[in-house]
Amino acid sequence: MTNILPSHPFGSDISTDDILNQMLKCRSWEDKYRLVIQMGKKLPTMDETLKADSISVPGCESKVWLTWKNCEGVYFFTADSDARIVKGLLAIILAAVERKSKEDILSFDFESYLEAMDLLGHISQSRSNGVRAIINQLKAL
Repeated sequence: MTNILPSHPFGSDISTDDILNQMLKCRSWEDKYRLVIQMGKKLPTMDETLKADSISVPGCESKVWLTWKNCEGVYFFTADSDARIVKGLLAIILAAVERKSKEDILSFDFESYLEAMDLLGHISQSRSNGVRAIINQLKAL
């Protein structure tokens, strides 16, 4: 993996609690959908050289690029997708894993986090499977 990753606000300026609080303020699924897409816009577009170094995520219908750097036991990530909703879902996931140790990533309750946002029930089964595939890749690092 490359040494230089573009910075993003997830896991530092935007925490999982921030995301959950914003989701709670949404009045409808459409509001949540827009919020997810807005989150994705805060992720920088991944450079082509990083995409070449990224791991593939089996189970995703959309193209997903995920790369990371481990610095003294702490993980830093960047991710991208060719689908706006998937990019937003990646941002939500990165908020849970950015600047965390392997132990923190393994112990994080992704299911409860996603259930609290009521997201997986509103996206297609293939997207839901893709989200779980991304989480499984992160836990396998």
